[in-house]
Parts: sequence; C-alpha cells; structure tokens
Amino acid sequence: MTRYIVGDVQGCANELQQLLDKVSFNPNYDELWCVGDIVARGPESLKALQLIRSLGKAASCVLGNHDLNLLAVLCGVRKANPADKLDAILALGEDDKRELIRWFCQQPLLRASHDLVMTHAGIYPWWSLTEATNYAGEVSAQLRTACADDHLAEWLSEMYGNEPARWSDELRGADRTRFIINALTRMRFCHHDGRLNFDAKGAPKTASDSDLVPWFELAPVTDKTLVFGHWAALEGQTARDDVIGLDTGCVWGNEMTLLSWPDGRRYTQPARPELGPD
Repeated sequence: MTRYIVGDVQGCANELQQLLDKVSFNPNYDELWCVGDIVARGPESLKALQLIRSLGKAASCVLGNHDLNLLAVLCGVRKANPADKLDAILALGEDDKRELIRWFCQQPLLRASHDLVMTHAGIYPWWSLTEATNYAGEVSAQLRTACADDHLAEWLSEMYGNEPARWSDELRGADRTRFIINALTRMRFCHHDGRLNFDAKGAPKTASDSDLVPWFELAPVTDKTLVFGHWAALEGQTARDDVIGLDTGCVWGNEMTLLSWPDGRRYTQPARPELGPD
C-alpha cells in the first residue's frame, strides 16, 4: 500500500486523473489524501468531486476554504461567485445536493497518522499538534451536529470574518470557531505577536511588512511531518523538510503535485493550456 497526497485540485479533474494513472493508483491497495479545496476556479469541480468520492474509503480529505464556501453556497448563506465555476454542482437535483452537503460535513479539518498531519492551510504556530488536533475535532463535531440538526445555514453564517485575529484560550462561541477555521483553512502569514494576516497572499519575498512571517517559519519542529496546500504562490517551497507545501497552482496554469509517502517522491502534472489567469 502507498499513500499519495495531492495538492489543491480546485476543479482540475483531468490533471488529478492523469496523476492517478501515472502512479497506477489502485483504491484496493493505495490511499489518496487530499489537502482540501477540491472545488472552485477550475473547469470541472463536479467531476473532481465525483472522482474523489468514487474512490470510497481509499480517499481521505480535509476541508479547505473553497469547500466550506461551497457548503455556504449550497445552504443559501452566500451567493456563488461566477469565477468559481460551480454551475454544474448548482444544477444538481435537490437530493444530490443534500447528499453532497452531508458528505462535506463528514470531512474533518485535520487528518493525522503516526507520522503525518494534514490540514488545508497549516498549523497555527502557537498551538501544539495535540491542541491543533483537539481544536479541529471540536469544530468538525460542531459541523456534523449542525448538519444533523438542520441548523447548518445558521452555523455557516457565523463562520465568516477576520476577527478575532489572535488566539486566546478564553475564546468562546462563534469567535472561537471562526478563529480555528481561519487558522486551519485560510492562514498564510502571521505577525510575531500571533495575529493572522489575511491581506498578504503572495510569495514571502513580496511581503512589504517586515513583521509578516510565513506561518511555517514560526512553527516549531515536531515529530510529525506537516502537509498543507492553500498557498499557490509558494510553489511548494517552505525551506523545511518537515513542512511540505503541495499547492503548486494547477488552476493558475502551473502544475498539480502528488506526493508519495513515506518515500517523498513527487509526481507532477502540468495544467492544460487553457488554465491560468483569465
């Protein structure tokens, strides 16, 4: 059995299929971990979802910010952004949409094995891995309960916002939930005092504020390897062996990356020529 970990798919279903073919992926023996953001911006979000779900228990995902946004759109909390190209999903019948909502609500914010921890955006540097796992589990339980109790739209409506920007053990309610979600699905840069910054999205060398630091430069070394996506401008470069970035910007015209674990071999698939900035 081999575990493969794929960077942000973002509706690039053909590239994902090509990578799986390249490694002769067999769901009876292999497993696929997805770092989140299965959907949005690429041309085939529905097909990407269908491909991953067709793998059954061989596929394990975490939620990304675009996946959560799709949930909010499906629940009527937000309007779809035309740039996200979600029309095929939104055209599904109501039963299919409800099943998709239930599936997303079962996906966690963090997955871990004995040697790996995977989230969409990373691990807030001021949390231990145990704390991050507990906080992620806390929010995932809320999401499942909200779905089961039919108050998902209300829960999702409180998810949006950039405040609070810094963690405190005293946070409660929607503020606590919002920070945890933001840290695990939207984080890129942090300030030295622990505040998250959501304005800077480019490569670290483009940051104009000297107080802005990529989260992984502040993260302590642990006994597990941290795997994340979300930050295409990094092009997978973290300058750390124990922190692996896998979003290499396929949807922006670059390539999709598949990591074989534990040998660390990387497979890449160039984006189709039509992908990239509009």
